[in-house]
Amino acid sequence: MRVPSIYRGGQSKMEIQMTSMIDVVFLLLVYFVWTAGFMIAEKILPSNVSAAAGSAAAPDEPPPPEADFENIVIRVQSGVGGVNWQVNGQPQEGLRQVIDFLTRIVRIKPDAPVILHPDPNVPLGDVIDAYDAARRAGIKKIQFAASAGPASTPATPNPE
Repeated sequence: MRVPSIYRGGQSKMEIQMTSMIDVVFLLLVYFVWTAGFMIAEKILPSNVSAAAGSAAAPDEPPPPEADFENIVIRVQSGVGGVNWQVNGQPQEGLRQVIDFLTRIVRIKPDAPVILHPDPNVPLGDVIDAYDAARRAGIKKIQFAASAGPASTPATPNPE
């Protein structure tokens, strides 16, 4: 039993206002019942995609992730007539063809990583041109391939 206090003013019972809480619960109930009714109707509605002739039912599994996209490797090699370019092992005629090839890849996957792999005897200006070509094509992530140093290249015997 509580001791009567002069500060309570004779009000010994506490009242909880339930009207506003009941209103909120009722509104939530109406919202969820109303939106659940649309899910059934969406599956029944006809569409041009499902009515296409000769189309098979779409599988329920998601498409393969884009994470399986391979790295793009740009090889810069010195050749007899100058610099040779390769993108993913495919020889390219010149720097303009490299830019066109990379631009097509960027349309497919804009964040595709590029690895720039120059030979040790390629002039630095040609390596910078390859880097600029990748940037001009829209590539944002460009890495350089690192070699292990002179020990990784086989020594050629001196013919003398």
